[in-house]
Amino acid sequence: MTRRRYELILPDLGFDDRPISVGLWLVERGSRVAAGDQVLEVLAGSAVVDLAAPADGVLVETLVDEDAPLRTGQRLAVVESEQDDP
Repeated sequence: MTRRRYELILPDLGFDDRPISVGLWLVERGSRVAAGDQVLEVLAGSAVVDLAAPADGVLVETLVDEDAPLRTGQRLAVVESEQDDP
């Protein structure tokens, strides 16, 4: 088995005129997630955007705290998955 790490990165949400911050982690570190599962709530003014896990695996790192300010391209979390070796 090979372990692979996938980063959750803040995409360009199109809210250039509003500050963006972490609202709420929806999944705890160490939890198993599937690609597409909502893991993080991001706030931009009065808008709320849920961000999804980038891959199946375990959420091994959360790199930002709740209420922390964010910027486009920032690393937010790491999901680690195990894949069969070829």
